Amino acid sequence: RELGMRAMLTRGSMSLGEKDGGLPPQQTVQEGQVILDDSQRLIHQYHERGDGAQIQIALAPCSPFSVTPEIMSASAELANELDVRLHTHLAETLDEEDFCLQRFGLRTVDYLDSVGWLGPRTWLAHGIHFNPDEIARLGQAGTGICHCPSSNMRLASGICPSIELTDAGALFGLGVDGSASNDASNMILEARQALYIQRLRYGAAKITPERVLGWATRGSASLLGRTDIGELAVGKQADLALFKLDELRFSGSHDPVSALLLCGADRADRVMIGGKWRVIDGQVEGLDLRHLIADHSQAARQLIAGS
Repeated sequence: RELGMRAMLTRGSMSLGEKDGGLPPQQTVQEGQVILDDSQRLIHQYHERGDGAQIQIALAPCSPFSVTPEIMSASAELANELDVRLHTHLAETLDEEDFCLQRFGLRTVDYLDSVGWLGPRTWLAHGIHFNPDEIARLGQAGTGICHCPSSNMRLASGICPSIELTDAGALFGLGVDGSASNDASNMILEARQALYIQRLRYGAAKITPERVLGWATRGSASLLGRTDIGELAVGKQADLALFKLDELRFSGSHDPVSALLLCGADRADRVMIGGKWRVIDGQVEGLDLRHLIADHSQAARQLIAGS
């Protein structure tokens, strides 16, 4: 709030630890009722509704590796009751598919359906390993897919089938995943990665800079259920990111929109959120950046020492 940013914050959860056949270390696991009670607390305390909402809360059981079916189902019921969105990681790796088959006797999309998640309230990170029938079902349900190309390349997970998903009717946007598999977490660079990796799959004619920027803006807003952001239009929120094109790397460009991705823009010069300037001349208003970096570096050193 101090920085004036918008955020969809997710209440993550893990309830299936190593001793019960899950992936998470036991110290990260919580009891189901603790998860549900805290989810309700956060929604009631922080979730804002309507156009211009600044802080919103979604429920985000981590993945089939990490959460029991009971928590998946209960989270879906709570999200329906309180009208918030659902998020998880799905079909990222073939190991995950094998896990679902072995533990639940279901492929990932069948599992998603069995716990009440196959619908327009849900958006999924990654969405790589779907077969044609599953893609059709995701599209019919209006479920969203968040493509995370840098993470997928770093972990060699695979390439998200973007064209098939969007042709089927699935909502489609971009994300950076998390710090465990993306050290930059830079959205405009993520769009550049999406352009390149998707061209490997579909060719340059189908994957244009305009299409990918649409995924990053309108598409990503749709994943969050937002109709008031993601494009410049009358009646929308005045959210702007302005990039300077006067650096040497842009000097040969003839199309400024394409140049944002092809020439590697990586830092906005000005950012407006809700009609207020929050970044001016590349600097975040009201932020002591040097102090933040020092605190961050110290915390990282303490974390390493503690491990």
